[in-house]
Amino acid sequence: MSGASIAGDATAQIASPLMAGGSVAANAPADLHVPGQLSQDGAAAADPSTPSPRTAQGKYEHLIPLQRRYAELAPHDPDRRWRREQLISGYLPVAEHIARRFAGRGEPLDDLVQVATVGLINAVDRFEPARGSKFLSFAVPTITGEVRRYFRDHGWSTRVPRRLKDLNLAIRSTLGELSQQLGRAPRPSEIADRLGVPVSEVIEALQAGKAYRGSSLDDMLGCREGSATLGEFVSALDAQLARIDHRETLRPVLAELTPRDRTILILRFFHQLTQAQIAAQVGISQMHVSRVLRRTLTLLRNSISSSE
Repeated sequence: MSGASIAGDATAQIASPLMAGGSVAANAPADLHVPGQLSQDGAAAADPSTPSPRTAQGKYEHLIPLQRRYAELAPHDPDRRWRREQLISGYLPVAEHIARRFAGRGEPLDDLVQVATVGLINAVDRFEPARGSKFLSFAVPTITGEVRRYFRDHGWSTRVPRRLKDLNLAIRSTLGELSQQLGRAPRPSEIADRLGVPVSEVIEALQAGKAYRGSSLDDMLGCREGSATLGEFVSALDAQLARIDHRETLRPVLAELTPRDRTILILRFFHQLTQAQIAAQVGISQMHVSRVLRRTLTLLRNSISSSE
């Protein structure tokens, strides 16, 4: 979908951020400042080397009279909708530029363009030229905030409380600065001191950050043909699960055995003693040990068979 088609009926075309998005304009401003970029899990990271949005104002000076005229029109003026569409179409490269700054972090670019365009529409509708500020100074934070909210609310593969999401974003923003100051990766206690939160909450937020993007069971573990998938290693039944059932089934039966029979069973199967060694330790004949083991094992087998 091209930028002109979005401007033609912007509200209807971008009602959902998950619809197919507009195409990225080739002449989007390269020097437009975006206050904060997202890390892999949507965390903002400062970019002090990016120029201020004021450096891009000159590319959109022809829209300033249109912006003022749009703000002066009455809400039901028939000319208002046309001017609104022209403003959205004219500033659309700004939204596409910001969307590209967040690309490559797990979300399709088309979806990000749609979300950024929603932020652009909100900026156009809410901007008040009478306040004296420039439109881009208002629009860039508005669009960026819309994209960041999208990452926060829709980018996580596992449902995580918003409190942990926000704290995870704050931690990601702080990691770079602390790493430069300390010359190493900061400890959770140092992050907690910087943010003024308990260490336990920092650890919880760091663990929650691992749930941002899950791994598919169909992911190949190698690049060569015939490589196994992750699901082939985790889909088999755990043999220890069957032992839990057997152990819980045998527990009451073992409790009913006499102390001598239970001792003989332990010496044979846990200490790996021979029948002759068991006979010498318990003080009975080897033949008697053999009969006790045979009787006890039969009792245990019958108990397992009846439980199944």
